[in-house]
Amino acid sequence: MTEPDPIDPFRAARRDHGVLAAQFAGEPIPMILRHADVRKAARDWETYSSDAPMRVPIPSEEAVRSVRQLPIEADPPLHTRFRDLLKPIFLQPLAPDYQARIDTLIAGLIDAALTRPHVEIVRNFALPLQSRALACLLGMPEAAAEEWISWGTHVFHDGDDSTDKGAVLDRYIRAALDGADVPAGTDFFAILRRATVDGHALTRDEMVGIANLTFAGGRDTVIHAVSRIIAYFADHRAELAKIASDTKRVAFATEEFVRVVSPLTHIGRVCPHPTDVHGLAVPADARVSLCWASANYDEAVFDQPETVRLDRSPNPHLGFGSGIHNCLGATQARTILRSLIRQLGTQTRAITVMAEQRQYEDQPSYRRWVGYESLVVRMEPA
Repeated sequence: MTEPDPIDPFRAARRDHGVLAAQFAGEPIPMILRHADVRKAARDWETYSSDAPMRVPIPSEEAVRSVRQLPIEADPPLHTRFRDLLKPIFLQPLAPDYQARIDTLIAGLIDAALTRPHVEIVRNFALPLQSRALACLLGMPEAAAEEWISWGTHVFHDGDDSTDKGAVLDRYIRAALDGADVPAGTDFFAILRRATVDGHALTRDEMVGIANLTFAGGRDTVIHAVSRIIAYFADHRAELAKIASDTKRVAFATEEFVRVVSPLTHIGRVCPHPTDVHGLAVPADARVSLCWASANYDEAVFDQPETVRLDRSPNPHLGFGSGIHNCLGATQARTILRSLIRQLGTQTRAITVMAEQRQYEDQPSYRRWVGYESLVVRMEPA
């Protein structure tokens, strides 16, 4: 019997059953695998609910936080109200002046890498990039990101004590809210302090929950995508040369990398009522998984899904989720990745991988390659 492919470990179960009877920390959670089924479930919030504080991530996060992450852990109409509140912040990357700031940030990181014999990408390039770009999004000085960088690649799970890490994040958020310039501040925390929903000021827990998601979501996922893109173009320089100066081709390539990498394997939903998932009985208040990573390799939707096609079109990937909970940070991620691809093409002549340590998501039911623990490269100037 052959070992499951770590790039697409769900292939056999997706083809044969459409669902994988998985276990996470001893909890049985059926994983919905097919593209059409995942999209349908993502739209059906009454059957597959997000109104489940701490239980939307898999494994659940009761041990690392005590607040509901908003808007992701809510159903309409509450979800919609909080999402509408946050849209003006998360749509900033559409503005040309914002994109220019991200370009400058990435240019500086590449320039620094070009002056060194080698650079470790995960912690010394991708992590600073994600954190400093987040400071830009939140209207905070770039220096504020230095503390966030110290938290590592994941605000909960990069280290030996996830509970302690969760407490560090919580203390940081509460102190930042306390220190916000409520009357005149334009940064994220001042905006939260002034914000209202349905005419009411946000509660303390609502503010903390929004901030918790903002710092936890999109961190390791962006880092994985950045690292995988750099490694890919180290081995496929000719492909980079073809697309780097063409905005449309860079956009297509970005979507293909999000599909192929699928930085977030899956997300949880809670079934308020007993539910049948492809013959697997799900009791009331039990969870299912919407498996984005499997949906993004569904042969019924993507021709030769295991092949990276930088001009793939159409590309209806679910790398940013689907339905009402599609990722609020997608515009930020796209801006970062597009700028990265363009500038790798214009600022470097070659990228050489000198050492790598891959990171796998090891679960009792599957093993999946998600990114790198370490990736050491040499960049040569154009």
